[in-house]
Amino acid sequence: MKKENNGKLRIIPLGGLEKIGMNITVFEYEDSIIVVDCGLAFPEDDMLGIDLVIPDVTYLKDNIQKVKGFVITHGHEDHIGALSYILREMNLPIYATKLTMGIIERKLSEHNLLRSTRRKVVKHGQSINLGQFRIEFIKTNHSIQDAAALAIYSPAGIVVHTGDFKVDYTPVFGDAIDLQRFAEIGKKGVLALMSDSTNAERPGFTQSERTVGITFDHIFAEHQNTRIIIATFASNVDRVQQIINSACKYGRKVVVEGRSMVNIISVAQELGYLQVPDKTLIEIDQMKNYPPEKTVLITTGSQGESMAALSRMAADVHKKVTIMPGDTVIFSSNPIPGNEKSVSRVINELSSKGANVIFQDAHVSGHACQEELKLIYSLVKPKYAIPVHGEYRHLKANAGIAKNLGIPKENIFILQSGEVLEVSDKEAKVVDKVHTGEILVDGLGVGDVGNIVLRDRQHLAEDGILIVVLTLEKGSNQLLAGPDIVSRGFVYVRESEGLMEEARKVVTEAVEDCLTHQRNADWSKIKLVIRDTMNEFIWKRTKRKPMILPIIMDV
Repeated sequence: MKKENNGKLRIIPLGGLEKIGMNITVFEYEDSIIVVDCGLAFPEDDMLGIDLVIPDVTYLKDNIQKVKGFVITHGHEDHIGALSYILREMNLPIYATKLTMGIIERKLSEHNLLRSTRRKVVKHGQSINLGQFRIEFIKTNHSIQDAAALAIYSPAGIVVHTGDFKVDYTPVFGDAIDLQRFAEIGKKGVLALMSDSTNAERPGFTQSERTVGITFDHIFAEHQNTRIIIATFASNVDRVQQIINSACKYGRKVVVEGRSMVNIISVAQELGYLQVPDKTLIEIDQMKNYPPEKTVLITTGSQGESMAALSRMAADVHKKVTIMPGDTVIFSSNPIPGNEKSVSRVINELSSKGANVIFQDAHVSGHACQEELKLIYSLVKPKYAIPVHGEYRHLKANAGIAKNLGIPKENIFILQSGEVLEVSDKEAKVVDKVHTGEILVDGLGVGDVGNIVLRDRQHLAEDGILIVVLTLEKGSNQLLAGPDIVSRGFVYVRESEGLMEEARKVVTEAVEDCLTHQRNADWSKIKLVIRDTMNEFIWKRTKRKPMILPIIMDV
């Protein structure tokens, strides 16, 4: 690569900053764009009825002729979950490692996109050329196998994107992180490092995944007379492997429950990332053929999600599994920020059914703590530091680490989604902001629920609805019937007959007044009068503001 180059690399995060989830970043150099990851986020509490949130990729649609493809770091939902929605609108190739691609293919086939999408499996250590970019995949460790960091070579210089990572010298499967390669790229001179900030506030090192295996062994040894139920993330294949190892050691059969869990385990088995001895796995229907103390149940729902298998067991609505007194339930995960309430609710429900709940030491994080981040910074020696993947406080903690390691304050960029950072050897600065946002997915509808609909849902959820029905005579506008008032979610009608009767009188007077004084009053005017009158009356009497819906019929 020629040293003299005045071109600038544009780095544009379209999501993944300010919160955990929805990771997607654009790298643009002249006529080439590559997109790293394409994830979803889970809805906030106030997004009523929304299933998931995907990024708004208007910027990619506007520059579609430049986009060369998606480069994926690993197979977690917050990095691949939006692919099947976005590929419907833009047919672009995908580049990923073997297991990551296996999980993506499963998703694409559910959305009938498998045949139309070009896919290339890349090995660690390999590079691919896309337009002006060359991207090298570097082996890292995470809570799912086959995670990769990316070295992105552009004419403006090299950017290293760590993806989600930790430094695990003794992983359960495969090799440790390729620190040597990070050091070699660091020697060439790295323009910018974009590193995972999730655990940037935690001092020390993240423990190895193997330590969980030792904990499982202890738990299995201590609870030989009870059934064991373990809730964990579906995607943590190594964790599942260790549970299976302990189950075999203590002669237990293993049942897998929860759709996402079944899917990922079958992909991992097919591709050889999960070793399961013969006759270990049994179907859920076969559980009754074995004594409880000889079974282990691996399930989804470690985050307290209401529809996940564990929550359904705790609430007694699971078709095939009932929690028994004496069951040992292990939470092999930490609550994601924001899910603490739901997790605590499930723990309480399980405990009240007599289960013994364990959540200490049965989990290690898949993200790097402070000392590992320092190690990567020291090996890569970047000119600019761009913390990614985390809430603002995590990004800030990561920026503090970079500053302590001698990176000047003006060379550290905490970006917001949509900001365009132009980077060259000489300088880096935020030059523009592009359109970003969230698209809400509700059932099969993508993007058809916007802010106004959400506001209405909020309104209905908080104050309910009153429907006012009346019939007018065609032509003369005489009031023939009504107004009748129907209430839903506002007050219980039978107990509030007085209030309803009064409301009816008030609205009748207002409508009659409107009809007599304005002979040719149009319907929109009448509806407005009904709304205003009702709102005022209800507010005075109850200090509530239900949604008022007038319905006028003519005969």
